[in-house]
Amino acid sequence: MTRRKSALEISALPGKLADCSSKDAAISELYIVEGDSAGGSAKQGRDRHFQAILPIRGKILNVEKARLDRILSNEEIRAMVTAMGTGIGDDDFDLSKARYHKLIIMTDADVDGAHIRTLLLTFFFRYMRKLVDAGYIYIAQPPLFKIERNKTIRYANSEKERDEIIAEFGENAKINVQRYKGLGEMNPDQLWETTMDPDSRMMYQVTVEDAMQADRIFDMLMGDNVEPRREFIHEHARHVKNLDV
Repeated sequence: MTRRKSALEISALPGKLADCSSKDAAISELYIVEGDSAGGSAKQGRDRHFQAILPIRGKILNVEKARLDRILSNEEIRAMVTAMGTGIGDDDFDLSKARYHKLIIMTDADVDGAHIRTLLLTFFFRYMRKLVDAGYIYIAQPPLFKIERNKTIRYANSEKERDEIIAEFGENAKINVQRYKGLGEMNPDQLWETTMDPDSRMMYQVTVEDAMQADRIFDMLMGDNVEPRREFIHEHARHVKNLDV
């Protein structure tokens, strides 16, 4: 079992990292959280024994068009690499030095959140591939809706699930439906209950195939070759919903 190094043993942990107290890497989790608002809620709502929080500001550097030296000079990427403790790249990466055996990407359930997830997955696939191979990368699944009737609260992860819950409550009942635009709209207790509590949360473990698909799409949409991007837009334009403009 890998023992987790504490902050005292690593001199340059990122300042915005709220570390956990456990030294057991096997049970320790690192949440990569989008934005300071959600990061604040996550820090308050987490289990400090085994859950660490690292907020990042918006979209990380586009690794598609950046050289490695520029990637390593990016503050957000450097913070993630330092927090994990494994190093980066084929030559310097050492999985046995991972300070957490779960790295959980927790972003908003919207278009921007999906973009950030794709950026992160592409980075991990290209420069920290062994984390993906080992099954250390996860994606948190925050709910989209909160449905409340009297003092009964239910959460839904899709419009279909929302409608099913409303039907269960009864059409004539007085129901309040809240759509979460971002993780920052949840208070710490709600974030813990819906997204961070191991007994009730939903998480998706990223496979190599997932990361490869993200890498292919990212290359298509963000690379220098225009024609595949134009074909992708033409093919999928009619299916777009909730477009952020």
